Amino acid sequence: MLSKTMAGSASADHNWYALYTRHQHEKNVASLLSSKGFDVFLPLYPSVRRWQDRMAKVLLPLFPSYVFVHGGLDRWLQIVATPGLCTVVGFASGPAAIPADEIEAVRRLIERSTSVEPHPFMKCGDRVRVKSGPLAGLEGILVRRRNAFRLVISVEMLGRSASVEIDALGVDRIGARDVPATTRAHANLTAASVEQLAPAGF
Repeated sequence: MLSKTMAGSASADHNWYALYTRHQHEKNVASLLSSKGFDVFLPLYPSVRRWQDRMAKVLLPLFPSYVFVHGGLDRWLQIVATPGLCTVVGFASGPAAIPADEIEAVRRLIERSTSVEPHPFMKCGDRVRVKSGPLAGLEGILVRRRNAFRLVISVEMLGRSASVEIDALGVDRIGARDVPATTRAHANLTAASVEQLAPAGF
C-alpha cells in the first residue's frame, strides 16, 4: 500500500476521489502526487509471478488503473496534469466522491491481512459483519470458493471488489437482499458500465 500525507496540502475537502490511470502507471501516478503533497492511497496486494526461470513476489494494484486521492480540489489542475493520469472518475457535474467507509474497508484489508486479492464485483447477496480479530466490525458479502470462505468488500462507484479469506464462524449475518434475477444480472454489468463513466475528465 502506498499512502502518504504531506504538510501544506490541507484542504477543507475531506472526500476521496478516484483517478483513472494509464495501464501499469498506477505506482508512478501515486508517487508523483505524493511528491506534490497530496494524500494518496494506492492499495497493493502481493502476487507470485514467474520471471523466466524463477518465481518472484510482486506487489500489484488491487484495482488496476485506479488511484485514490484525498481532497485536493483546490489544487485540481496539479492533479489532472500528472503524467500517466487519464481522467478523474465522475459525472458531467464534477468529480464523484468515494464514500470514506469504502476506502477505510479497503485500507483495513490491505493492512491487516495477507490473503487479499481482487474479486469479481459483487453487489447482491447476504451481508455479514466480522465479529472479532483484526477485521472486527468490517462488513461485506460472504462467499465460498472451493473449501474456503472469503469476505468481499466493494467500491461501488468503480464497480470493483476485493476479497480476503475468513472464518465463516467469525461473522454475523446482518441482512439479505431479496433481489430478482434480472436485477442481479444488471448488477453484474456495473463493472463494465462504469468504464463509460471513467473517461469524463475535468
